[in-house]
Amino acid sequence: MALLFIAPDRNPDPWKEAFDKVDSNLDLFFWPAIDQHKKINFIVCWNHPARLLDRFPNLQAVASLGAGVDHILADECLPDHVQICRTLTPRLIQEMVDYVRTSLLMHQRNITFYLQQKRQARWKHRKNRIASDLEVGVMGLGTIGRKVALELGNEGYNVRGWSRSSKQIKKVSTFAGNKEKASFLEGLDALICLLPLTSETRGILDLEVFKQLKNDAILINIARGSHLVEEDLVYALDKGLLEWAMLDVFQKEPLPDHHSFWNRPEIVITPHIAGITPPEEAAEVIIENYKRAISGMDLKYTVQRDKGY
Repeated sequence: MALLFIAPDRNPDPWKEAFDKVDSNLDLFFWPAIDQHKKINFIVCWNHPARLLDRFPNLQAVASLGAGVDHILADECLPDHVQICRTLTPRLIQEMVDYVRTSLLMHQRNITFYLQQKRQARWKHRKNRIASDLEVGVMGLGTIGRKVALELGNEGYNVRGWSRSSKQIKKVSTFAGNKEKASFLEGLDALICLLPLTSETRGILDLEVFKQLKNDAILINIARGSHLVEEDLVYALDKGLLEWAMLDVFQKEPLPDHHSFWNRPEIVITPHIAGITPPEEAAEVIIENYKRAISGMDLKYTVQRDKGY
């Protein structure tokens, strides 16, 4: 029995050190240095090569190296019996909260307005806003979305949360399903996307959604790039339906050099860094799930294939 780490774009050295600190006796392999496919019963991966996951006859579970699992769910060669889970750590979750908090503070203090003003050599004041002035909506109330909504509520924002099924969160007005979506969106100052990527949520951030927000609202997308209809965002910005957008995820990453977003001052771009999975914390979660898998126990942070999260 062994664990295989597959992340072609990551430096393996910090991960080797982190795994060794948690369990120095772990039978661990790093792709592509693996010639004993039958030994592998647990894989942790990120951006893994296509047509790979069906090469391990004794595979029991696959874990994403981060919060997103769409790269695993999209792999048609993954056997049906293999369990899927994600890797969530306290630091990653807190970083996502901090990213949202930073974006909202930028909106409250008009930072993007002043950055554009600097390019024009203009000197003009704008009224600041405080947390209680803003209606903030969080789409997706899973582990991360729930934490974001809860902390924003505790900080004095007027928070609404929307999810597929009904949830209850202290200091948060919650909405569920398509029937309550319009009520959730109406008059929001800021819309935060933390949804899983499924067939139902792909392209959910579209013109119809933007029309229901306040005209000077902002969009914060830290979920997946495919949630956003890019052309609709550009149109909404041009027509004044949105003031600006904070985007950490994109349909194609890295964002191509020729992409129109680079030339839009109303779009703030960060390179998928809203929440980084730290090896020293992630190794503990991964190894715990590995040991749970080989012991026949329930895994932490499991994903239901039929729901996509």
